Amino acid sequence: MTETGPAIEVHDLHKRYGDYEAVRGIDIAVQRGEVFGLLGPNGAGKTTTVEILEGYRARTSGEVSVLGYDPAARSIDLRRRIGIVLQSGGIYSHITPREALRHWASFYPHPRDVEEVLALAGLQEKADVRSRKLSGGQLRRLDFALALVGDPELIFLDEPTTGFDPEARRAAWETVRSLRALGKTILLTTHYLEEAQALADRVAIVKDGRILAIGPPRELGVGETGRMGGLRYKVAYRDAHGELIERETSDPTTLLHELTGEALARGQRLEDLSVGRPTLEDVYLELTAASSAEGDADAPAGPREGEPRREASRA
Repeated sequence: MTETGPAIEVHDLHKRYGDYEAVRGIDIAVQRGEVFGLLGPNGAGKTTTVEILEGYRARTSGEVSVLGYDPAARSIDLRRRIGIVLQSGGIYSHITPREALRHWASFYPHPRDVEEVLALAGLQEKADVRSRKLSGGQLRRLDFALALVGDPELIFLDEPTTGFDPEARRAAWETVRSLRALGKTILLTTHYLEEAQALADRVAIVKDGRILAIGPPRELGVGETGRMGGLRYKVAYRDAHGELIERETSDPTTLLHELTGEALARGQRLEDLSVGRPTLEDVYLELTAASSAEGDADAPAGPREGEPRREASRA
């Protein structure tokens, strides 16, 4: 077991259901202390990959290491060092958040202080309210709290803000930022590109069981533009008549030099000048559209991405 290498290492991961291959050779290394986002459309292979990392689903082939363990072994030592927030959770309706956290804390050798976890999840004011009276957002915060009370090194967040209103989503983002500040490693799957842009240090875009691109969100659309269909910077300004002009370029430095040189030669100003790099959404749409154009494989009936998994064991 290593304490210095990546928190997660995946090499040539495959998962098949009969003739259907849900995961087709994924390679990932998640460094300790980073927030890593896994993005992709429904059926991309995200949840299958995460369930293999969590130890809920057996892989067909490939090498997987989570905190130095093979998750397929379902080691109690590994399970004590990870926290999991599932796509949907559940808890007995008659117990309170404080009661639930005290119970969960008893499963771990070195749990976090229950009152500290309540504060971190923003549940102090609801700590003694029966769970049946909590709102959907408050129940989701309780899911976060239950995953944190064991003081895990690695936290899996699988679509953690699905169904949240904007205020609840922002509150969840602050919780994730707090966890990163504590040095936790987080693997995040989400459909919200704004969420990944705001939270993730690096992201991987997955489609049809393969990784299409991987890197920091702000850098995915920059550099090897030919590889991604020629995503370009957008330069906008107003001409002498006040008309908004928009141009695209792979070399904004040269274009800006030309535009400012021409404007100075005419004794004019470039009003409302702005330069926008390709966004994560631009990259995501470009890559997934290009992948779709290559043809999607038909999948036979059987277990698929997003099928209900077994009830989580947090200890």
